Amino acid sequence: MPSSTRGAATGHVDTFANDHLPPRAQWPEFLFELPELEYPPRMNCATALLDDALARGWGPRTAILALDGTRWTYAELNQRANRIAHVLVDDMGLVPGNRVLLRGPNSLAMAACWFAIMKAGGIAVATMPLLRAKELTDVVTKARVTHALCDARLVEELDLARPGCPTLAQVALFQTDASDGVEARSRAKPAAFANCDTAAEDTALIAFTSGTTGQPKGTMHFHRDVIAAADCFPKSTLHASPDDLFTGSPPLAFTFGLGGLLLFPLRIGASTLLIERPAPEALLDAIAKHRPTVLFTAPTSYRAMAQQVAKHDLSSLRKCVSAGEALPAATRQLWKDATGIEIIDGIGSTEMLHIFISHPDSEARPGATGKAIPGYRASVMDEVGRPLPPGRSGRLAVKGPTGCRYLDDPRQANYVQDGWNYTGDAYRMDEDGWFFYEARTDDMIVTAGYNVAGPEVEGALMMHAAVSECACVAAPDEERGSIVKAFVVLKPGHAAGEALTRELQEFVKQAIAPYKYPRAVEYVDSLPRTETGKLQRFRLRQMEEQRARERGAA
Repeated sequence: MPSSTRGAATGHVDTFANDHLPPRAQWPEFLFELPELEYPPRMNCATALLDDALARGWGPRTAILALDGTRWTYAELNQRANRIAHVLVDDMGLVPGNRVLLRGPNSLAMAACWFAIMKAGGIAVATMPLLRAKELTDVVTKARVTHALCDARLVEELDLARPGCPTLAQVALFQTDASDGVEARSRAKPAAFANCDTAAEDTALIAFTSGTTGQPKGTMHFHRDVIAAADCFPKSTLHASPDDLFTGSPPLAFTFGLGGLLLFPLRIGASTLLIERPAPEALLDAIAKHRPTVLFTAPTSYRAMAQQVAKHDLSSLRKCVSAGEALPAATRQLWKDATGIEIIDGIGSTEMLHIFISHPDSEARPGATGKAIPGYRASVMDEVGRPLPPGRSGRLAVKGPTGCRYLDDPRQANYVQDGWNYTGDAYRMDEDGWFFYEARTDDMIVTAGYNVAGPEVEGALMMHAAVSECACVAAPDEERGSIVKAFVVLKPGHAAGEALTRELQEFVKQAIAPYKYPRAVEYVDSLPRTETGKLQRFRLRQMEEQRARERGAA
């Protein structure tokens, strides 16, 4: 680590985040081998992305726009973020280091609130719009969230969560005309704000990811990390320009969306189109109408859109990035046949903040994710952490300017070993240094770009009166890559059938985020277990994979 980023006094008054970082000995090794990654000891990422943009003369340029045609320049976005920062500090009593829950779909207001939190020295804890009260309670409790900025249309679940969240003292709503809403309060505030003098190693955001146990893991990223992510993949691999207009489907609450739809375009003076409900049809309509040039979405979306390309004018697109799940070679070819564009595949993780293995569009290889991008190193390791030769499958390990620091979580020792970040993916590498994805190494189900922890779905199903026991695994699916499939053992007196399946699916949707529900349910007499009673999910996964192979051969 360069000396320029070590030892700077924290700018946080509330030191919760710093106090709950993993011990330094459990941190990954950080690499700053590129000259552009030599950052000063004091840094606020909002200053680097917005205030410095104005100093470069980008103030009049369009920064973000919405489907209805609303456009904010860099200067306007900066002023709106400044005013909201005043609301946080002056009205809501935020002090640097406080955690702020940020809840809303992709919108101009959501972006302004994110920057306001950074400017005020708060720590953004963004959550997916679909999360239910229990999941919100888990996040608020784990991060000891003190403040919340919430889209008024999504306040119901937050209200349900609040009785179980004693640390959450201040809540303000945006996207509302109410007199106590963020918009009304911010109009009375000054357009200038003195950004908090944070250290480069002060935590800027806590991004939550569900592990195989279903317990949320908070990944802590510094102000320096936010800028490092924007200075690696976009410059070395994406090759976007200030004239580009970005758009896509991942939520800003996901680091894939935060980077691709906000950090990356603003770092280079480009603009971004934010879409609140980016289903494939809506995304196609938006591309045809607003003419974006850079698209970020998941393989499932590319596959769905490829079937409808003939009905839409997508000629403005020049760069298409895929991440969130493995990109099937067939999907890559389908999109190229439909549009003439080679997808830029990539793998990232919440723990690493964004993409670390990828390839330029001119160098795509079917079935390959790519090479470690400049700034990162990657290796395929055996079970004891020794590098494997080309052609051998093993555990993917990576290190670079970003890395995993879990919030007060013993699983840090599993993710970081000997300075390497182990992503939980099984890969092989060829003689040329290209990485080929094979599978997840844990019980995470990746479906349509979303990570779903099987045990979390099992926990929801087990609350239903008819369920005796259950197991949830990934089942191969042509359209979504994988789906959540539940194997259910019923209690006596309950009959299996389509009616009960629909009832269980709706039950899960009401308990946890709807996208996590089991799209397939199979009723069984018993579940495979070890002699000591441990559930053997891998046997169910293998059975589903065999069934998929048999269907393909039929």
